[in-house]
Amino acid sequence: MRTEVPKQFLELCGKPVLMYTIESFYNFDPDCELLLVLPVSQQEFWVQLCLKHSFSIPHQIASGGETRFHSVQNGLKLIMGEGIVFIHDGVRPLVSQQTLARCFETAVKFGNAIPVLPVTESLRKLEGDQNRTVDRGLYYSVQTPQTFRTEQIFQSFSQLHEPGFTDDASVVEKAGYKIQLVEGNAENIKITTPTDLIIAEALIRATNLTT
Repeated sequence: MRTEVPKQFLELCGKPVLMYTIESFYNFDPDCELLLVLPVSQQEFWVQLCLKHSFSIPHQIASGGETRFHSVQNGLKLIMGEGIVFIHDGVRPLVSQQTLARCFETAVKFGNAIPVLPVTESLRKLEGDQNRTVDRGLYYSVQTPQTFRTEQIFQSFSQLHEPGFTDDASVVEKAGYKIQLVEGNAENIKITTPTDLIIAEALIRATNLTT
């Protein structure tokens, strides 16, 4: 992102990215328990941002770990009882209520759900110093929230960390569970570059989410 401020704290239309993300889940279910995993070094800054923006949605804070896997483990330690767990990227502020509903309903029925979108661009696979086209119809791009029943996610994250764990679904899959796919939404972009920030601002203004 080429900024000193971590990308989840950058402002979109006058409000930090992370606040839009939290609001998406609060609007889906005001009674849900919200857990925010942040590096210890960023927690005080977040508290000050909440004061500055009068952000009062209740949430707990867990400390981040060495990797995403360890950060999720730390968040799971604060969850008590049975239920459905959404694990979401803080820099995906535009997940739709429909995507959340599809994830929730499928996880209730089958134990898990991850939102995906079909790949629309052509793909090529590198093989040594050669490359070849592949059938894009066999591939999907993966979004979050990745959603699980507590018994699945707790068991899966009792495993030791492996380098191949690129997301939560890969951890659950390694534990022996079949991963269920649901339709995501195109606006649910992960803000990673300055261009993503411009796109997100345009989408927010178009959907009147600035308040």
